[in-house]
Amino acid sequence: MINGHIYDKRARKRRILVVDDELRIVRFLRTSLSARGYEVISATNGEEALELARVEQPDIMLLDLFLPVIDGFEVLRKLRSFSRLPVIAFSANDSARDRVLNLGANDFIAKPFAPDDLVKRIEAVLTGSTESD
Repeated sequence: MINGHIYDKRARKRRILVVDDELRIVRFLRTSLSARGYEVISATNGEEALELARVEQPDIMLLDLFLPVIDGFEVLRKLRSFSRLPVIAFSANDSARDRVLNLGANDFIAKPFAPDDLVKRIEAVLTGSTESD
């Protein structure tokens, strides 16, 4: 309850933390996901992603695996030490799938991907349903 009103988390926009060092991808995802009703926050490096995960408490993280300084694998390792935040990892390197899923990612999608495919995966992870490729 907030200010005498029952607070329904489902009533607010779902907040997605997009983590990618390529600004064109961040812009593309922000535009695509915002148009579908999500609130998008973004980080361009691993340290910023971990800080935003702590402070902003998003509903889900979309994590590029190949980031400078702290790669997505290390971001996921560190994130799992303090949070069960759902994570969908992505990369152009499909061979990273098993490794990142073993580290605790909820899903993996290979680049390039269609926005509709990504949204289906986001919804599947957020609702707890399981879909296989």
